Amino acid sequence: MSPTEPPIPVPPGRKRWIQHLPYLSLALFLAAIAALVWLTREYDADEQRTTLINDVLWMEQNLRFHLDRNEIHLQEIGRELFIDRPLAPETEARLSSLLNQERGLVQILWLSAEGRLLGAMPPRPEASTPAAESPTLMHEQTTFQLARSIGRPVYGPTYPGMDNTHHFQVHVPIWSEDAPPGVIVGVYSLTDLVVRELPWWFSERYRVAVLDADGREIAAKSKVAPVSSQLAYSMPFDPPGHGLTLQITAYKSDTRWIPVLLAASIVLLAGIIVWSVMQLRRQLARRQQAEIALRAESAFRKAMEDSMLTGMRARDREGRLTYVNSAFCRMTGFSAEELIGKKPPMPYWDPEHLEQTFEVHHRIMAGGSAAEGTEVRLRRKNGEALDALVFEAPLIDARGQHAGWMGSVLDITEQKRAREHARQQEERLQQSSRLITMGEMASTLAHELNQPLAAIASYTSGCMNRLHGDQPLDRGELLDIHERIARQARRAGEIIRRVHDFVRRSEPKREPLELNAVIRDAVGLIEADARKRQVQLRVELFEPMPAVEADAVMIEQIVVNLVRNAMDAMRELPPATRIVEVNSALNGRFATVSVADRGHGIPAEIAARLFEPFFTTKAEGMGMGLNICRSIAELHHGRLGFELRPGGGTIFTLSLPLDAESA
Repeated sequence: MSPTEPPIPVPPGRKRWIQHLPYLSLALFLAAIAALVWLTREYDADEQRTTLINDVLWMEQNLRFHLDRNEIHLQEIGRELFIDRPLAPETEARLSSLLNQERGLVQILWLSAEGRLLGAMPPRPEASTPAAESPTLMHEQTTFQLARSIGRPVYGPTYPGMDNTHHFQVHVPIWSEDAPPGVIVGVYSLTDLVVRELPWWFSERYRVAVLDADGREIAAKSKVAPVSSQLAYSMPFDPPGHGLTLQITAYKSDTRWIPVLLAASIVLLAGIIVWSVMQLRRQLARRQQAEIALRAESAFRKAMEDSMLTGMRARDREGRLTYVNSAFCRMTGFSAEELIGKKPPMPYWDPEHLEQTFEVHHRIMAGGSAAEGTEVRLRRKNGEALDALVFEAPLIDARGQHAGWMGSVLDITEQKRAREHARQQEERLQQSSRLITMGEMASTLAHELNQPLAAIASYTSGCMNRLHGDQPLDRGELLDIHERIARQARRAGEIIRRVHDFVRRSEPKREPLELNAVIRDAVGLIEADARKRQVQLRVELFEPMPAVEADAVMIEQIVVNLVRNAMDAMRELPPATRIVEVNSALNGRFATVSVADRGHGIPAEIAARLFEPFFTTKAEGMGMGLNICRSIAELHHGRLGFELRPGGGTIFTLSLPLDAESA
């Protein structure tokens, strides 16, 4: 390009696009700020709803515990009611203690096996009439007959009482060798049970209402305050059931100024940033114009010199520098005026490697460099280290005489850095492998500690409810509860220690254990959940089972996880077909534990990824359960596999070696 040729113009479309790029970035920034504010509000709403659901679940559990406790008391006092004629003063006192607003019971009746009303507290005029003629019991004949036939407490439907409140009854059959059979009927008041049982903090937050099967409100507790139109939750009220629904609605909370001020601050800062960016862009535009003018002025003169990337230098036979190009100056940081005429040691030599550099210099001056070049360590003017590869060739003048040396200098600093970086990356990969193992063990800890911690929380909640009750405290019962809490805490600590040992690549605490006992403990742990899900557990254990070398806590966790997965696989089946079979057997030199369900089986596309970490088909799952089970099995030199069950379902099988030779 000659000096008279104009510079190549930038296409107008591309120029406009570049000019509008900052404004597009600002628009995206403002959109991101708006999205952040919106997400913050959504997150706050989600937190409020989560709190509502947790509080509602707590209330449901509290009501269920209250009803179950009253059933137990009615069963205990029922035997005395059918024996004592007339009632003993202690029995009347216990009846009076049950009939209070805190328990929700407004009347207690006891009926003979034929349905005749034998007595009531408070007394009723129809005490000698049959149940079919009693105005209190005539509409509860179905409930009475059902309770007698199944031998368990049965709740009846709601009905309006004489005090404009709705009642429902629980029929508790009494079977005793010392007394004739009969039925104890507890009459509940919805208002006393649901409204007065709520703690003050729950009533301050939520409005609670009970709706019948037609959606009519039959009991409610609320205060004079507006309710929220979005934070509401409904759930079946079971027991007593029969279409009753609990509707909990949150009251509107006061304006929280901290999020509002935070959002306003973000918007204000965004405006300041937008204004600052616009001012900065104007200054950059003026600076770019000045730089373009300067480059256009010097481009032609420096084109030839700057076209070379290899540093060139020339030295006479005494080693004095006679020429350096611009690339060499850029490489070393020294100008040509600072270098021309210099003799060794040169300014760009590394002071820490002067002796080695002098040796290279003398070798080159004596006969030139090797064909593959000579690597030297230099130092830039700013003090940075410079690794260079030097190629030297004799410099012959016009008369054919050896006038000096011409050298080509290549900067290989980045290449050496790349090699060093590759080495460091390899070390990081090795460290990442260890960190992955630690990450898997962290998920294992979070997953496996859930059960002992949940047990501790359950025992603690039961103990607190016992302390808050009106009944005399049983020292032995409280001592037993605390012993269970301590046992679960020790179990959690043992799990943590086992996982820590595994992270350190140490072997688990493998001790001879009775596998059938571990299975029984696991089944006992899961029985309550099975009853809640209406699942039958069929356990068939091989006797006698030889002892296996294993960690009892980890093996128990495998059985619990497999049984829970089996119950989850049958959640859509009718209750009568929900059966989980747990078997132990001997298979050669291995002891096996199999867990079979009657679900729909595992599709092929899911089976291929079933043991992958964080892969799950459950909306609430972590995807770590089966991966943890397989890791524990392999840690014990065993195997965990699955197969289709004949007739539908899946069978998971855990195999553990019986001796060290099998491992």
